[in-house]
Amino acid sequence: MPTVIKKLDAGHYQLKDQVVSINRVTKVVKGGKNLSFAALVVVGDPTAAVVGYGSGKAKEVPQAIRKGIEAAKKNLMRVNLRQTTIPHSVLGRFGSGMVLLKPAPEGTGVIAGGAVRAVMTSAGVQNVLTKSIGTTNPHNVVKATFDALRKLKSRDAVAALRGKAVEEL
Repeated sequence: MPTVIKKLDAGHYQLKDQVVSINRVTKVVKGGKNLSFAALVVVGDPTAAVVGYGSGKAKEVPQAIRKGIEAAKKNLMRVNLRQTTIPHSVLGRFGSGMVLLKPAPEGTGVIAGGAVRAVMTSAGVQNVLTKSIGTTNPHNVVKATFDALRKLKSRDAVAALRGKAVEEL
């Protein structure tokens, strides 16, 4: 049974964008080399626990970032949180990249590397322990982090799956 993901409207949120990486890309053609820039951007509203990512490519950096932001706004998802942390440990995978997310007590902060930190702060997670395993490619790390965030379940969803009341968990 496939889950239907409701598309979130970017206009309802105060989205803040964060550039994760900018890469200079060259294409060799008959006349020489064509230079362009690729940008990986994460946008999110920490108060609403909404986050998305996108990549853009253009001849100049600002246009590449703008395209990345537009792509990220089309790719928004809501994150299941419990107060300021995540509800349970989870492992996200994409390609050869794996990201482990673990809940942390109040006051711990976001213990994460560059790409994972950008996603966590944009999503509004204030206390979390993370470990990035495998690749250091920012695109794959961001996608693995989003895979992990998609796997997070709320207490209500777990109770419904088990056929129990929330108090029984």
